[in-house]
Amino acid sequence: MPDRAILKFLSALSALILLAACSGKPLNPWTVDSPPLALVPIADAAIDDQRGRFREVFCAVLESRGEEWPDYRPCEQALTRVADEPPGTAQPVNLGVGRQGLLALVVPGVGWECIVEWIKIDDSVDSLLQSFGFDAQLLSVDGLSSSAHNARQIRDGIAALPPEYDNRPILLIGYSKGAPDILEAVVNYPELSQRVVAVLSASGSIGGSPLANDADQQDLNIMRHFPGSQCSEGDGGAVESLRPGTRRAWLAHNQLPQEIAYYSLVTYPHPDRISSALGGMYRKLSKVDARNDSQVIYYDQIIPGSTLLGFVNADHWALAVPIARSHSFIGSTFVDKNDFPREAMVEAILRFVDEDLERRESID
Repeated sequence: MPDRAILKFLSALSALILLAACSGKPLNPWTVDSPPLALVPIADAAIDDQRGRFREVFCAVLESRGEEWPDYRPCEQALTRVADEPPGTAQPVNLGVGRQGLLALVVPGVGWECIVEWIKIDDSVDSLLQSFGFDAQLLSVDGLSSSAHNARQIRDGIAALPPEYDNRPILLIGYSKGAPDILEAVVNYPELSQRVVAVLSASGSIGGSPLANDADQQDLNIMRHFPGSQCSEGDGGAVESLRPGTRRAWLAHNQLPQEIAYYSLVTYPHPDRISSALGGMYRKLSKVDARNDSQVIYYDQIIPGSTLLGFVNADHWALAVPIARSHSFIGSTFVDKNDFPREAMVEAILRFVDEDLERRESID
């Protein structure tokens, strides 16, 4: 699809964002319906802070490939140091074959099926991971449907895996709305705990986003008009699933299966790492908290009781949507901060989880 058609679409989308940003309605409205909340340090919230070790793993992976990685950035620029990050372990990082044989199934976020053909993601990272005993695949879900609907698709997708994966432990990685979709899946379908050993939120909307309070499904349905899009309306529940009241009520009334290990990777970009196309949403969300990635506030990305891997210096799109690689003109205009060493990040995630699961097994 010609870039000029995409630019026209993005221009219209940006205009809608700017109009919405002028609204005087509070992003977090007054309500008595939300469950009581307390914002506390992660040490008081049963979060295992492993930022020091993950930094060691990510830096080792990144530098082992050097600048041959696409979108290479030095490790210190790729991760954000926040307050009292714990030190590393000084233990060696396994850069050889993984021990667990993890199968990573990635559940994408809102609207992914509407743009996936245009993004043109290649399979280079898949080949790399397979050479180290890992495997990664996309687990397709509806781009505009509710988390409950997509949870069922996740269950069905795992059940439909070919026989050669029967003995592979599964790591579910949820990007953006894909993360709450996964949480609903493992709660609603307990049989998944027989296959799923770990869940990771990557910039996940675990606590929802205040931006969803000021939107309705019709705003999101503009994704169906993206040039070349073939996505459907689904059940029309995506925006409702992203509202903070919905997500927090769900967390308050549902206990996650304890036999699964949970991890959180949080996008926490410096303001100068926000793409211009996302600037309006970043500034709007900053009325609640400037520590956001243009879509989600940093503390709303953490799974309760999970292991915190790190804070990433990338906006919401840069972490997982490589627009600039296949559309250089758009990458130099609207999506101008889209560069990030994603391949190194994916490998580091798998290596960290592989190591951590082995550690847990040795304790048990």
